Amino acid sequence: MTEQQSGDRPEKAILERISAMVSDERTLRELLSEGRMDGETERARLDALERELDQCWDLLRQRRAKTAAGGDPGEATVRSTGTVEGYQS
Repeated sequence: MTEQQSGDRPEKAILERISAMVSDERTLRELLSEGRMDGETERARLDALERELDQCWDLLRQRRAKTAAGGDPGEATVRSTGTVEGYQS
């Protein structure tokens, strides 16, 4: 296995986690629309999911940028939600 291939495994795990969180978000919204969850609970859970999703996307971008620059994607770290949420698009 080449270095690139072995480096893809963590990226694949990040993408799988993102996919699972998107599915969780969809489920939460369905529960709310069906009246099986109150709005306050749904909002709190969605807020937590959004923060974690932001962190995952940031980690993925860091890994890809390090790879593109010839660096080690394993040096990428999960940044705090305060840091990630402070970014401007």
